Amino acid sequence: MQADAPIPRHSALAHAAYHDLLRSLRDEGLRDLRGTPTRVMRNGRGYWYDSFRVGTEVRKRYLGEDGPDLAARMETLRMDRAPEGQRRRDRARLVRLLRAEGFLGLDPTSGSLMAALAGAGVFRLGGTVVGTHAFRLYEGELALRLSLEQTAQTDDLDIASFERLSLALEDAAAPPVQQVLADFAFAPAPSLEPGRTWRWRQTQGNALVEFLTPAFGEEGLRDLPALGVQAQALHHLNYLIADPIPAAIPYRAGVLVQVPRPERYAIHKLIVADRRRAADRMKSAKDRAQAAFLIAALARDRPEDLAEAHEDALARGPRWRDRIAASLSRMPDTAALLAGL
Repeated sequence: MQADAPIPRHSALAHAAYHDLLRSLRDEGLRDLRGTPTRVMRNGRGYWYDSFRVGTEVRKRYLGEDGPDLAARMETLRMDRAPEGQRRRDRARLVRLLRAEGFLGLDPTSGSLMAALAGAGVFRLGGTVVGTHAFRLYEGELALRLSLEQTAQTDDLDIASFERLSLALEDAAAPPVQQVLADFAFAPAPSLEPGRTWRWRQTQGNALVEFLTPAFGEEGLRDLPALGVQAQALHHLNYLIADPIPAAIPYRAGVLVQVPRPERYAIHKLIVADRRRAADRMKSAKDRAQAAFLIAALARDRPEDLAEAHEDALARGPRWRDRIAASLSRMPDTAALLAGL
């Protein structure tokens, strides 16, 4: 993308409607607590749970990581008596508005799968959508109007999560992720480790769901206890999914997921493009195109965030710097934007 090229945008009305939808979806997860909100400290970080009793057993449902506004939001929402049906109708109206404004949607199969995974708690428990599905969702966060060429639908859904977070939460998806996938006719794909798999392929069609986790040391398979699946550990992924943000999918009455921060996604794509094998030239070109588009938008709207993400990646060592430089050597306009931050 040329540095001075106009960036297509959604209207201010659409941008406001998206954030109204996102706020309503986030609030919905904090309503109707069954017990008492409880903060638990682990390794210096705070996590909020809905603690309630079932018979003689105390159970905890994970609500979210401690932050400046979470406790206040929970208290405010406890006093809000708006009927659930009305809240859902309001969100469906916002989704219709977004679709009318040209927001991308999901086909019924993908939308239903995302909704089922969200309902099971996958994203509440730390799952982060990565890859092209995440890129598509930046249209709401950044008010970007994406083209069909940029968002050519992939059948792959990649979900990443930190292994240590999954261990720390002491909560689990319900129903189990494997059951959700089986309900949508996904079966485990063979792996090099018998009885362990990180990829699930739909038995009729080409859809593929993959679970990923950051590698701290050797790459390989790791357990994600909160999700009840194994994940492929990959280098550089810790940078991508640190501090993810919530995102709303405009499907039915909205689906709440989380995605990487757009500035980290853009810089990570520069790294991934250089890591791919020669046989994946088309995927490398797509990586660079997504990075260029986001960097052009962020350099205008959020230059401080982009500069911080770029500097963070460069500070992580010579291999990181070499991969970023290799991609930018083929992207002079994008290189100039980053140099000018």
